Order: sequence, then C-alpha cells, then structure tokens
Amino acid sequence: MMGDDDMNTNCEGLACQVVQCEKMGKPPTTISGTVYAPNGTLALYGANVYVPLVDPGPFTEGVSCVQCQDQLPGGAVANGMSDTSGKFSVSGVPSGTDIPLFITIGKWRRKTVMPQILPCQDNPLPNTITSLPKNKSEGDIPKIAIATGSCDALECLLRKIGVSDSEFTADSGAGRIHLYTANGSPKIATSNTNLTPAATLWGDVNKMKQYDMMLFSCECGPYPEQKTQPMMDNLKAYADVGGRVFLSHYHSVWISGEQGVPTHAPAVWPSVATCNIDDYNTGTGVIDQVNNPKGSAFAQWMTNVQGSTTPGTVEINDSRQSCTAVDNNKAERWVYMKINGTDYPQDFQFTTPQESAKEDRCGKVVFSDMHVASGSTSSSSGFPMGCGAGAMSPQEKALAFMLFDIATCVGPIL
Repeated sequence: MMGDDDMNTNCEGLACQVVQCEKMGKPPTTISGTVYAPNGTLALYGANVYVPLVDPGPFTEGVSCVQCQDQLPGGAVANGMSDTSGKFSVSGVPSGTDIPLFITIGKWRRKTVMPQILPCQDNPLPNTITSLPKNKSEGDIPKIAIATGSCDALECLLRKIGVSDSEFTADSGAGRIHLYTANGSPKIATSNTNLTPAATLWGDVNKMKQYDMMLFSCECGPYPEQKTQPMMDNLKAYADVGGRVFLSHYHSVWISGEQGVPTHAPAVWPSVATCNIDDYNTGTGVIDQVNNPKGSAFAQWMTNVQGSTTPGTVEINDSRQSCTAVDNNKAERWVYMKINGTDYPQDFQFTTPQESAKEDRCGKVVFSDMHVASGSTSSSSGFPMGCGAGAMSPQEKALAFMLFDIATCVGPIL
C-alpha cells in the first residue's frame, strides 16, 4: 500500500500524482507505445510525447516564428520523444484516472486522455490514441496551402498519410488543407468546387501568412512569367517570418529565379543551391548522413519503415535533376544521386532568413526532385480522383519524413 511518503509533496497539479516508486524498490511509472501518422500505419520519428502540467490552449492561427525551446507548451510533468522506430517510453508519469497526453510534431497535435495509469509499472498505449489526427475532431492539424500541379500531386501524399478527404477544401472552405490550382487539378471533385488560382495566393503575402505551411506541386515547367518578382519577394517574406515551404521539381524557380535573368529571383536564396539543369533519372538515392544532422536518424527510420532495402539508400522512380550543387554551409542535403561520379542533390532543406544568424531564423524551405509515386496524379477531374491507392512507395515515405520534419521547430532543441 502506498502512503503519503510515496507521493510527491513539493508539487503542483498532476505532478502530485507521480508516485515515488524507487522508494518502494519498484520500477517507475511509465507509458510506452508507437507514434503513427494519421493513417495509423506509418511510424513517425521525433514526436514529442508528454503529460502537460497545464493545457496551453489552442495554437496561434497562421504563420509564427517557432524556434526550439527548453520547455514544451503548457510545461511537462513527464515527456519523451519517439525514436527512429516511432517508439517512445516516458518515465515518471502521474498515475490515476483520466491522465491527459499530448503527442505533437509542430502544429500536428493529438490531445487525448489515458483512462487509467497504474503506478510503478509500464502502461502500453494502443495506436488508436498515439496516431496523429486525421481530422479536426481528433486534434490539431497545421493549416496548409497546396498548389496543384500537373506533374506531381503532393495533395495525394497528405491523403496517403491519412488526412481525411473532408479536410481538403478550396480556400473558401473549412478544411485544414486548402487547394489552389496551378496547372493541376482545378476543383474538388466530391463537391464540384472550383479552386482559386495559385497566383492569388502567391500575389498576397498576407494571404500566405494565414498558413503554417505551403506545398507547391510540380507544374511540368517553371513558368517564370507566372511567378513575378513581387511574388518571389512575397514567398521569401513569408518564409522569413516562420513560414514552411515545400517545393517540388520545377518550383526550384522560387530558389534560383528565372534562368538567364538574374534580376528575376528572390534575394539571397540563389546562393543556397545551383539549379540550372533539367534531366531525368531513375535509380538509387543516397541519404546524406554527413552533411545533415538528422541524416543518420533519417536513414535508420527509412530502414525501420521498410523504405530502404539497403540501409542508407532509397530507390527513386520518376526522379528529376534540377540542381547540380548545394552549399552545405547554407543548407542540409537529405538525398543525392551519384551520376557519372558527380553527386546531384535530390532533396535539401534550408532555414530562413538566410541573411540572419542561425539562432535567429524562423522558417524552413524544402526542395525535392522526387515526385510522388504509386500512380498518383493531379487529375483534371479534380481531387481526389487522381490519387493512387495502395502501400506507400519508398520515395513517398522519404517525402513524408521531410513533410513532418519541416513542421518542427527551427534550430537545435535546447
């Protein structure tokens, strides 16, 4: 039987329900499980799992500067992080009934209640409460804008990781994922709702700032005439205040600017990477475990989720070659392909504003030459008619890793 000496005495709130198991010669009170994407099958790395001291309330809507800090929102009675297998074990958890639990990656957040936690033993949790939310009724989802493109379908990647179709709407809708058309799907098929042109988004920095993240699917061409200098300035301004940007293939134009026209480019970004070619390749990508601080974790995760048959590599179909080099002092290279003795970057990420010290940066930009595979297309019949079913391909898993990573805070965790 436990007495008062077995409980925390100098405490507040839920911390007072932490049993001092070691005083009784018993193991600590722990919870364990696996964090999954909304689909309940793809294990996720780097999720914060914690019992909050107090409920921090809702996230701030729209873009904000989120830098890594030493305290989780609302404080933590006990906390842990999912490993490269998605598994977590959190020690020193309060025991009792109706114990709250937060699982977060950036603004992805599952808030749940653990019905009963037994003291001085492990309490395994089912994946029904450790998966990120599929829709608003299950928790928080970042507000995301996606520009549809005729040669890629990033919207289908979000769908494949488990986001409910009800969350995909036009910008006038109530969904957390707003689709805009940019030479891709022109409407939501289920509601026959036409999509707003992406130029409306790109042309208004305040509209951009309504979103936590923006994903631009490949349009089959760079179309620099449709991405004016003010639009390029807007995108950089959005990223500089904390926005997250995911660019596919020909959207390298937002980084390098219009080829041959040096005055048509965003400031600073062209120095991050050299993107001046257009080639097609299918083969083996190498995960960069030297120039990327998360490279080893990424490689291990890809093996654990069966995205890599050979550790440290990823088989790539429908790959492009847009960039010849990345400045490793300014960006983190994720995947590259070795072609004729030269390493060509496939995926890389950099923080913004580039002209500020690293500790003062707020935003992230990811570029990928790997298209979404497994038969997904941006259908003229509208979303989700072109989205393929079936298991995720290796490159879809790699893109999913980067998609969740871009949502996380900027900088090292202090």
